Amino acid sequence: MNPADPNATSQNILVLGAGELGLPVLRNLARRAKDVEGAKISVLLRASAVESSSPSKRNDIAEIRGLGIEIVVGDLVTSSVDELAAVFAQYDTVIGCAGYAAGIDTPMKLARAALQARIPRYFPWQFGVDFDVIGRGSPQDIFDAQLDVRELLRSQHQTEWVIISTGMFMSYLFEPEFGVVDLQNDEVRALGTLDTAVTLTTPDDIGALTAAIVFCKPRIRNEIVYLAGDTVTYGEVADKLQAALGRPFSRSEWSEQYLLDQLARDPDNMMRKYRAAFAQGRGVAWDKLGTFNQRNTIPVTDVASWIRENLTSGGSE
Repeated sequence: MNPADPNATSQNILVLGAGELGLPVLRNLARRAKDVEGAKISVLLRASAVESSSPSKRNDIAEIRGLGIEIVVGDLVTSSVDELAAVFAQYDTVIGCAGYAAGIDTPMKLARAALQARIPRYFPWQFGVDFDVIGRGSPQDIFDAQLDVRELLRSQHQTEWVIISTGMFMSYLFEPEFGVVDLQNDEVRALGTLDTAVTLTTPDDIGALTAAIVFCKPRIRNEIVYLAGDTVTYGEVADKLQAALGRPFSRSEWSEQYLLDQLARDPDNMMRKYRAAFAQGRGVAWDKLGTFNQRNTIPVTDVASWIRENLTSGGSE
């Protein structure tokens, strides 16, 4: 990739991780790379993942190899910045898809390694909310760590960066553990108020849109790109569940203060941190108008479609 050419796009791409988001990103990059001369996709995975005897892991590895993607063995957690930089330096683009499971300090370590390697282009793991709008000191301390990464990337001009804001993974809203949608009791519990909004996008859509952003011409650089499968209030989620499932859903509100009090009683509880942060309603929702998918007329899954596909008869209710 020639950074001086605005129409030059990524060619030698390393994706970090192949989980819930990494696999859709890899699938879509591999599909689009077929139309880009010289494009090559690689993925960095732990040795334990590559050698796993788990049927699901073996299927994932077989799929990755079948897509013509090269597997690079490495460990984001145990490797030093110097070790990671030596790996990153072999690529013109690194895309972080490892998520928060790697630990709160890993995003900054990866960003430092990317800058040390002087790679032309870096997509950090920022697939989520708008940390700038949320600001520092929110109930979720991971968000402050993500702001640190943004500040570091903005402070330099050697490596181009692209941040992709997606909102919450759509399926997460319906996870029983999250507590918002209770299918057993036909209830929606709003984080904040029933009028508080949240932006939601499926990992499959994020994968397709990320690949489109990577290969977009002119090249996207030093920019935050917004995606949205849907932006809905918690009250609208209840309406859509009622319409699709044909039964009434009761509605209640977990106020911001209630959730902050819950968090104070269990300050290390990750779920309670997320609930309190989303209840504040700041930086967690944006209009679909003006998003990358809307501007480029790329179809995405909205909440009503997700409910029909996953919760109606024959789905996973």
